[in-house]
Formats: sequence, structure tokens, C-alpha cells
Amino acid sequence: MSRRSNWKEFQDILDDYGIDTLYHFTDRDNLESIIQNGGLYSWGDCKEKGIKIPKPGGGDISRNLDTRGGLQRYVRVSFTEQHPMMYVAMNEGRISNPVILEIDPTILYEEGTKFSNMNATRNGAHVGGTLADFKRIHFDAVKARQHFDLDDDERPYFQAEILVKNFIPLKYIKNIGNFGIPIPAQRAPKTITGSPISVQSSIQAKDAYTAQITRNTPTAFIFLIDQSVSMSRMTTLNGEEMTLAEAVARIVNNQINELVLRCIKTNEVRHYYDIAVIGYSHKVYSGWNGALSGRFFVSPEEIKNNPFKRIVTREEVRTRKGTSVKEVEKVQWIEARCDGNWTHMHEAFEKAKDLLADWMIDHHDKDCYPPTIINITDGEFNHTTVEHMQQEANELKSMFTNDGNVLLFNIHIVPGKDNRVVFPIVKTELGNNRYGGILYDLSSLLPLRYNQDIARVRDDNDPNVRHTAMAVNADMSTLIQLMDIGTPTNISQNK
Repeated sequence: MSRRSNWKEFQDILDDYGIDTLYHFTDRDNLESIIQNGGLYSWGDCKEKGIKIPKPGGGDISRNLDTRGGLQRYVRVSFTEQHPMMYVAMNEGRISNPVILEIDPTILYEEGTKFSNMNATRNGAHVGGTLADFKRIHFDAVKARQHFDLDDDERPYFQAEILVKNFIPLKYIKNIGNFGIPIPAQRAPKTITGSPISVQSSIQAKDAYTAQITRNTPTAFIFLIDQSVSMSRMTTLNGEEMTLAEAVARIVNNQINELVLRCIKTNEVRHYYDIAVIGYSHKVYSGWNGALSGRFFVSPEEIKNNPFKRIVTREEVRTRKGTSVKEVEKVQWIEARCDGNWTHMHEAFEKAKDLLADWMIDHHDKDCYPPTIINITDGEFNHTTVEHMQQEANELKSMFTNDGNVLLFNIHIVPGKDNRVVFPIVKTELGNNRYGGILYDLSSLLPLRYNQDIARVRDDNDPNVRHTAMAVNADMSTLIQLMDIGTPTNISQNK
């Protein structure tokens, strides 16, 4: 690669707009291939070199458009982490665990790099390789957080692109060393700051979702609880009749207590994770009561030291003679509510996204097991569209730590358990259940590490298939099982 003679003029524009990073989205499953091959190749070059892309971000239509425009040998790089085409690829199932590669902007100083003021295959896009072409980019538009923040006539310019000919070497991918996959020694690059990336002599890929949960590398759990009026329907829990709201409150309280107990080591409550409870109906609010009221993320120690109340309830207890139901005292931090007029699930997703955005900043440099969101609802969301809910879910699922993407569980509950479907492998398992199909699309594709636990609630036990993190028509006993599966804490006892 050779640098342009007028590269400083490009640098001045970047400096004026505070642009120090470009972005390229891909699926986590593609990272090993990218590292093994020394960088990012265009799909045309991959085809010529026989490089298999495990999960290509572009589909047949995209590739046909590239070919028509002569762009098949260019790697596409954007100015935004919230690229609309990433969400299109998620919706179409081409990628499931997106990661954002941070690209050193000095790549655009190289001869052969082109610039487009919008998606390069869009009608009306201006594509060229000169400084004048670069200046056609609407830099105020590309600096927006997402394209929804722009007026309709400016939205196309949010997708302005840098088109890099053939190949982006690893040395230009600033965060390539953050995903636990060693870099081959012969290609050991340096980051833009000059600091070397940790290397090994051969590839030995780290599987995602394997980070130990410790005080130094914590995770987070967020419980979203539908508290609309339909949750006043009656159900049974351990033989006791109560509202869905009361049953869910008791089950979530029990799970929170279990999470706290897992943190107690030698009379010390260790900070292995942060926990938030969000209630939602026609508005969104903290689900904590008592001294924690109004808070969102709290630590296990704060939870242990601030119980709201204690109740006596019935619970299945295992003894040598079998299972029996006994009265036991339970600690409560959240209370049952079913007083909401609407089910504004989209606002709950937005709140979870805001909480995790700050959490990710605090833990961006750590190998943390990704946060888990468990959404419990008895009915359909309203005052929004399916498309809006899909976008909200995609934005949550596209958030990631070095160890993996955020996991979003959606659990639909009912008083009984007719036509129950849990952790489907394919969407067709849901049959004609329209709402189940919607929840399927909103939910995460789970890593294989969950399969052994999932086998306890399904009749099949194939260790090589991946399940979707959702359930429809789940009763209370199923909810208890799903909550336990959704809150793994493989804590290292030595840390």
C-alpha cells in the first residue's frame, strides 16, 4: 500500500470532525478466518482465493449490486457503529452475533481507496477516489448516533462509506486483539497507538461465552417484568393460587436470592455481577423496593443488606423420601404489580440498552461474560410496531463484550402450559403461533454451552444444534427452569 501525497489534507478533515475510528461489522464466527488470513478481504478476493466466509454479511442481492457497480473487490468501511445494514443482516439471519471492528482511519490515506457519500450501491451515490470526493461526505450526518436521529432527506448520507481496495491488513484493525483469538507471530501487528498486540505462534481460537465470572471480570443480569393489568390473571405456584404478577415476583425474588448466595464466599459478598430489575406497563421504572427503590443496577452486597420484606410461602423441598411441599420463609426485594394499562415493552428494551451502554464503557477492557437480559411477559406489546421492536432487540443483541454478545431471553407466560414451546431450534416449531414467531425473531441465538441445561426442559438432546432464547405459553414451573438456565454463573472459585 502506498500513501497519497496529499494525505495531510484528509487528516485535517478527520481532525476537524473528531473522527479517529472507522467501523466494519461482521459476525463473531468470522473472526478466526480474518485473523488466519491476515486481515479483511473483499468478498470478491475471498472468492478468488478460496477463503470461506462462515457468515457473510452481504446477501445475493447485495453482491449483485456490488458486481454491477464494480465494487466486489472493495472492503466497505463506515463512520458509524450503528450501521442499518448490520440490522438488515441480523433480520435476514445472515449474522447472529455481530461484532464491530474498529478500523484505523489512516487506511483512507492509501492510494486506491475510494469514498462514497452514501451506500455505494444506492442510486445517486457519488463514488470517487479524490479529496473532492471525500469532501462530498456529509460529515455532520455520519456523526449522528443512528440514522433515526436524522431528517428523512439526510438519512441516506448516514451510510457514507470508505471503500478499501482488496484488503485491510490486521495492523489497521485496532481492536482485533480484544476477542481472545491469538494473532499469528508472523503477522504480529501494532495498534494505531504503537502498542503491540499479544501474539502466539499459531491460531488457537478462544470460544465465545467461556469467560469466568469473577470480581475482576463480572457480568450483569437485567430482569424485565411485564406489570400490565393482564398479569392479574390467576395461576398456581407450588399448589398455591395467586396472580401471574405474584407468581412472577416470587420466582424472580428467588432467583435474585440464589444469585446473591452464589456470591457469598467466607462471609464476604463478592461483586461477581450487577443486577437490575425493570418493571414496565404504560411506563418504565425500577422494580426494586425499600432502600433500593429507584435504583437500577445494584451489587449483590447491596441486595443482601437491603431486603424489602420477608414472606412465608410454599415451596417444593427435596428430602430423602422424595419431594414435598413445605412452608418456608423467603426474602423479597420486588413486589407484584399488575396496575398498568399498556405493555410498553419497547421502552423497557430502551432502558436496558441505556443501562448496558454505561456498563459496557466501564468494562470495555475486560474479558467479561456478556450481560443477560430476561424479559417476562404474558401478552403482546403495544403502542409500537414489530419493526420498532425488532430494531430495539437488534441493538441490544449487537452489544458485546470481548467474550460474546448480549443475550436476550424472551419468555411468554400463561396460567397453564398448553402448546408450550421452549428454546426452539427452528422457527417452524412454533407452528401458527404468530406472537411466538415475533418473540423468536427478537431473541438471541444461544451458544452451545447452554445445551446440556436446555435438554432438561426439552425432549431432544442434540449437543450440536443451537437454540433460540425464548419460550411461549410457559407455565410457572417452566418459568422457574428457564430462569435458572438463563442465569449461569460459572464462577472461578480461585479468583
